[in-house]
Amino acid sequence: MSADGLAGSGTTGGDAEAARGRRGQRTGAVRGSAADASAHKAPAREASAPDAAPKEASARGAPSREAPARGAAPGDPTGQRVPAGGPAGEVLAVPGPNVTLVGNQADRQRAAATPARAAAVPEPQRQEPALATAPGAATAPVADSPPAHDPSDADLFARYTRDYVSGREGQQITVLQAGCTTADGDLGIGTLRAAGADVAVSLIDDDQPATRVALSTDGSMAGCVHGDLRTLPLPPRSHDIVLCALLLQRIRNAELVLDRLVATIRPGGLLLLRFSDRDSAAGFLDRVLPAAARRAVWRKRRPGQPGPYEAVYERLSSARGVQAYALMRELVIAERRALGGLAGGMAEPYGFLAGQKLIARLSRGRLTAAHEELLYVLRKPEDRFARVL
Repeated sequence: MSADGLAGSGTTGGDAEAARGRRGQRTGAVRGSAADASAHKAPAREASAPDAAPKEASARGAPSREAPARGAAPGDPTGQRVPAGGPAGEVLAVPGPNVTLVGNQADRQRAAATPARAAAVPEPQRQEPALATAPGAATAPVADSPPAHDPSDADLFARYTRDYVSGREGQQITVLQAGCTTADGDLGIGTLRAAGADVAVSLIDDDQPATRVALSTDGSMAGCVHGDLRTLPLPPRSHDIVLCALLLQRIRNAELVLDRLVATIRPGGLLLLRFSDRDSAAGFLDRVLPAAARRAVWRKRRPGQPGPYEAVYERLSSARGVQAYALMRELVIAERRALGGLAGGMAEPYGFLAGQKLIARLSRGRLTAAHEELLYVLRKPEDRFARVL
């Protein structure tokens, strides 16, 4: 072998030794690092060994103190943590010696304000059920409800007469009764006179056979003037109250007669109307029934009084007729009442109400069985231009 070949072989062998030396150093370093890591882990295992004893003692029921959990607040004796998923500021009560955990100072402030907010919310008020009023116990009257009155003409008309007289003490009150033979009651005039009121009453009626018989049998109507009401002298503005009771349905030219009666009323006076309604089933039966049936009904309702009177029933003798008349004559309707039929308040002969219902049904609503008679209280205004519509 030449000198150059030996020189090359020696150089190559030296390089291989150097490479093996470097690999050995790296392997030793790695082994040293693993040994160091093992040395560090050993104290940790030894340190965790004492924790196992308290856990075993706690499982057997012996009192022990748990080690603080990782992430516990500094100085926290319990070592428990607020759950990460709970709401912010939530306060947890931990079983133990009166310990409350909060996350931080802001949480503690919100926790302290929570009872105050809860106390500020008012509790719902419990509604106590209303106690039932015992039968016969006094109850407070309802302010908006009108006073209850007996649905009769004597009570209604007497009440308005009494109110009118009481507001004019010291004055003479003049009353005109038109159709006095069919007027029920005296408007309470006897009571007013006993109380010291000065009330003068005039009586008029139409000239019919039944009227003459009634005047001859009743001595209290000896001063009644009867005749043709269209021509009977009636001074204008001479009466405070005019009562027209069951007259309109039994006379002819009823509108003309009523015009003359209204002319006798002083401004501010009252017109008291009672009449049978021509649009009622009873008014229809009064016009078409035979005389014997009309006498039976009359005797049932007015025993001992002469009658019945002639059944005329002009258009004025109806609710629509009176309302139209009041509008045209500028009269104010103060109150309206209904009597008879389904409204009650009148003596009904046997089967008469059933007949009214049948007639009302057959008329298809044109006639009504709700009432038989109507009562109106109309007031004549003080000044024709002072009426409020």
